[in-house]
Amino acid sequence: MRATHIVLVVFWFLCIYTPALFCANVQYDHRALVIDGKRRVLISGSIHYPRSTPEMWPDLIQKSKDGGLDVIETYVFWNAHEPVRGQYDFDGRKDLVKFVKTVAAAGLYVHLRIGPYVCAEWNYGGFPLWLHFIPGIKFRTDNEPFKAEMKRFTAKIVDMMKQEKLYASQGGPIILSQIENEYGNIDSSYGAAGKSYIKWAATMATSLDTGVPWVMCQQADAPDPIINTCNGFYCDQFTPNSNTKPKMWTENWSGWFLSFGGAVPSRPVEDLAFAVARFFQRGGTFQNYYMYHGGTNFDRTSGGPFIATSYDYDAPIDEYGIVRQPKWGHLKDVHKAIKLCEEALIATDPSIVSLGPNLEAAVYKTESVCSAFLANVGTTSDVTVNFSGNSYHLPAWSVSILPDCKNVVLNTAKINSASSISSFTNEPSEEDIGSLETSSTGWSWISEPVGISKANSFSQTGLLEQINTTADKSDYLWYSLSIDYKDAAGSQTFLQIQSLGHGLHAFINGKLAGSQAGNSGKAKFTVDIPVTLVAGKNTIDLLSLTVGLQNYGAFFDTSGAGITGPVILKGLANANTLDLSSQKWTYQVGLKGEDSGLSSGNSEQWNSQSTFPKNQPLTWYKTTFAAPSGTSPVAIDFTGMSKGEAWVNGQSIGRYWPTYVASDAGCTDSCNYRGPYTASKCRRNCGKPSQTLYHVPRSWLKPSGNTLVLFEEKGGDPTQISFVTKQIESLCAHVSDSHPPPVELWNSYTESGREVGPVLSLTCPQNNQVISSIKFASYGTPLGTCGNFYHGRCSSNKALPIVQKACIGSSSCSVGVSINTFGDPCRGVAKSLAVEATCA
Repeated sequence: MRATHIVLVVFWFLCIYTPALFCANVQYDHRALVIDGKRRVLISGSIHYPRSTPEMWPDLIQKSKDGGLDVIETYVFWNAHEPVRGQYDFDGRKDLVKFVKTVAAAGLYVHLRIGPYVCAEWNYGGFPLWLHFIPGIKFRTDNEPFKAEMKRFTAKIVDMMKQEKLYASQGGPIILSQIENEYGNIDSSYGAAGKSYIKWAATMATSLDTGVPWVMCQQADAPDPIINTCNGFYCDQFTPNSNTKPKMWTENWSGWFLSFGGAVPSRPVEDLAFAVARFFQRGGTFQNYYMYHGGTNFDRTSGGPFIATSYDYDAPIDEYGIVRQPKWGHLKDVHKAIKLCEEALIATDPSIVSLGPNLEAAVYKTESVCSAFLANVGTTSDVTVNFSGNSYHLPAWSVSILPDCKNVVLNTAKINSASSISSFTNEPSEEDIGSLETSSTGWSWISEPVGISKANSFSQTGLLEQINTTADKSDYLWYSLSIDYKDAAGSQTFLQIQSLGHGLHAFINGKLAGSQAGNSGKAKFTVDIPVTLVAGKNTIDLLSLTVGLQNYGAFFDTSGAGITGPVILKGLANANTLDLSSQKWTYQVGLKGEDSGLSSGNSEQWNSQSTFPKNQPLTWYKTTFAAPSGTSPVAIDFTGMSKGEAWVNGQSIGRYWPTYVASDAGCTDSCNYRGPYTASKCRRNCGKPSQTLYHVPRSWLKPSGNTLVLFEEKGGDPTQISFVTKQIESLCAHVSDSHPPPVELWNSYTESGREVGPVLSLTCPQNNQVISSIKFASYGTPLGTCGNFYHGRCSSNKALPIVQKACIGSSSCSVGVSINTFGDPCRGVAKSLAVEATCA
């Protein structure tokens, strides 16, 4: 395998420098992508370059390759690259060329989804805000101003790739490009102009002459030669719009995104593996995980609104770059099993037959090869089926893969891969924030002024929509008003505010009177805030805030935000009301501290002398800290804070909001993977904050002297926050005596004819680790899950010493799961081996 990848790298190197001799020809037919005349079965995974750091890319890509991927898929983020019209940024996390070359260096292909609309839970769907202000523009329709800008940016990206010789036609890794994105979901809203727009987009893209195919996902009427592809949790029933196009899956959702105020989504690997196997069973040859590594919404990049800063997505590689087990390992086995069928898959179409209710076989057979997939799509009953004269046990909601049409190499419901439990631990140091829990020593602060404090404020009659006013230069817009009130206020006086979203803080005479926010299902809200007015002059300062702009839906760019009213004082003396909506308001875009560059921590205004302001709204905080020791991923635990944004050494780690708690309904203690998955199934963390831990990339840290800056909106206690590191706490595996042997042993036992049984394997997550202890080992009928195993009624007393002898002191170990290894503690009973280990 490694030699093959070296050849690929050399191939690309030679092609770059002698392209006439070595360039790849990428085409397609009804079965597959065809690379240099050969159909290919390709496994792909999405990694979004701005959601991690360049220092993380090589490791993420290598782990993807080790997991069995052939292709890395990424969107191209227009608003990240052209924040000001005509001014481009391709540095740091935005270095698209470097990312593509890093993928190439690992010997993998690239699918470049230019869009340039991306959705992706990304701010404004990836469009730059300045696009909104072009006269006469209408997004994503047959509109000349929009088409001109879209073509200009798309052509720029294509030209960049060509200049670096990154298309496969030039010897580079890019074998596919995408134009537009999920437009078919909403194109009916645009009528005839939407149809003509799609035809224009297809013609525009193909005219750029990349030398590789273009795709459109979720676009049933994608014009030739554009390939229409599927997105979803399942795509086995998808059919391309032409029998000349292959069946391709551009987004197999490995989990789901997290919203502030939502529970944490997860998708069981048994179900994900089932979906993958069903897709290849039913004629697919290109499948992509969205996401394979989700990463982090640094800065203000999350969209939605209300998408959380974590974009972990329950992906096979987690937000911090650690492989998520058993998801990563089981899918690796699935990929190996599918690749064992590749020769048959690319040679012919499947012959699909029913084996009974909810039972199906698909056979790929030629004169020289035969591979089969057996599926039980029932959700409750395990079934034994007869196929080609042999008997096979099929668990509910599973697929068995038979590379030779006879022997099962893998069943999607039976996991051979190890699982792991991770934990976050405090890493105290002399300079660490963790040592400041009972003291304000080491902190300095600046109070953000309430209301208008900048020279560029302006006044206007009536209430302004926020996005048109701020152009998203900041999350914040001040609405300020002074009123004269002659009488003493009534005891039930309140300010009723209607807002398009996403949240607000109301200050009366400089004091916080109340706050309110919408949610991911409904950004709009109406709130009644009790107020105390005084006789004479009163100031009303409303701080409206956004939490990532709308990123999806027809005409999503017209979704507004801010306080558009009405704003009414109710319960005044003599039961009067006062509508303030049409009065003359003064506006300020953003915060004074933003303009002053407080996020860098370099200002001379920081105060550390007077009383430390805990739980005070509109406060900037700063401290210094030493990086936690070691190499484990780092996070900040924001328990104790309310809502705001945080910067480490001037780099924004995103919005924090640990006080937004998920509903206590909708979660279960256990998750049944059987049956169709939805985004609301298998949720965790109900009744708890959606996110308390926020990723700080190691490459952003120095050994000591690091600066942390916070802007707190509502009020918190920064001395409670702490730095933590993420480690693998336990390594577990649970393998039954009915499991297939490990996939990697397939060739050895099929060629030799010798019988090989199931094997339990453990491997420490880091190369420098060894298995230091066995916490639990039981052969018989063990019960429970990783971290909570316990002995069943039947258990061999040999299990623990045998596993200890095989594993302790080694970085990896394997133990046969059979009575030959452990004896037979209970005759006639199906048995399994469960082990929990620690590595050090």
